[in-house]
Amino acid sequence: MKAKEAIKVIISGGGTGGHVFPAIAIAEAIKAKEPDADILFVGAKGKIEMEKVPKAGFPIRGLWISGFHRKLTVRNLLFPIKLVSSLVKAIGIVNSFKPQVAVGVGGFASGPVLKIANMMGVKTVLQEQNSYAGVTNKLLAQKADKICVAYEGMERYFPKDKIVLTGNPVRTALANSGVSKEEALRYFGLETGKKTICVFGGSLGAKSINVALEEQANIIGQHPEVQVLWQVGKLYEEQYRKGRAAQLPNVKMTAFVDRMDMAYQMADLIVCRAGALTISELCLMGKPAMLIPSPNVAEDHQTKNAMALAEKNAAVLLPDAESKERLFPLALEVLNDEEKLKELAENSLKMAHPNAASDIADVIIELGSDKVITSKSKPC
Repeated sequence: MKAKEAIKVIISGGGTGGHVFPAIAIAEAIKAKEPDADILFVGAKGKIEMEKVPKAGFPIRGLWISGFHRKLTVRNLLFPIKLVSSLVKAIGIVNSFKPQVAVGVGGFASGPVLKIANMMGVKTVLQEQNSYAGVTNKLLAQKADKICVAYEGMERYFPKDKIVLTGNPVRTALANSGVSKEEALRYFGLETGKKTICVFGGSLGAKSINVALEEQANIIGQHPEVQVLWQVGKLYEEQYRKGRAAQLPNVKMTAFVDRMDMAYQMADLIVCRAGALTISELCLMGKPAMLIPSPNVAEDHQTKNAMALAEKNAAVLLPDAESKERLFPLALEVLNDEEKLKELAENSLKMAHPNAASDIADVIIELGSDKVITSKSKPC
């Protein structure tokens, strides 16, 4: 009897951690189910995936591609050249690797690779992390075989019969770390017995959130019963290290949080941006959160992400423009309402998809089981 052929999968996309880390989680889930699976990543040269994917143990090929800026810039003049270059290279990659399935996780590189894969008869899967579909995924949706989404109501953007509600893959180590709240507090040098707010804005930081905390230093200082872990981001460490807020005894400022499992575990309330990966982690952990969507993202998708939770009373939404005046006062209001905290935690947990990576892997493996691209396959 002929041995079962190992599945071959291309995973393409990236540009940010919100695309790359879910992609790696999907690859690991495929490997857990099919240890002999052959997985190749394709990313954009110079982007985060070119570093993080090899560290996770997977090979990656880079395309010379970047986004098209809405404002007129010199870089836009190179876009057509980069696109043609990437399409040509994608043909070579797909033709030589011969995958059964190509997966697009969003980001610059997913467009050329998924377009070519479709043309060459390869099954394609899209993974949309946000509640507002990205431009690339909307363009690719009509010819995709399956579209894995994280939110309900995505038939507004995609063909309903192709949608699979899976949620976003997250780092399962967050929920399985086993650390206690007391251990986590000690790790960050914080006190037990105090209510704790964790404020973060991503690895680079969030300017408006940092400005808000600095502006509200006097109010924070008036509430010694509350302590704050404040992740300012690497870009802002020097600027705020000697500021008023960082000098307060109930504020612990850090450039980067290396143990998010502990940060989630010890916090009574999280204050953060509304990126898709962060929201999925909050739901997985069942954490009460105040979301301040970034105004600097395409199509204002973070506001739409936050609204998806706020409408189900699973998070509190604070517009970025109001954060300078309201961030800490509103956080205090939520923190001191035990019933509200409990409600937010319970409702966010209901929105969690702890098996997202595994479910997406199942979709990919099932699609790949009935067709293998051959060397005779050609673009239409």
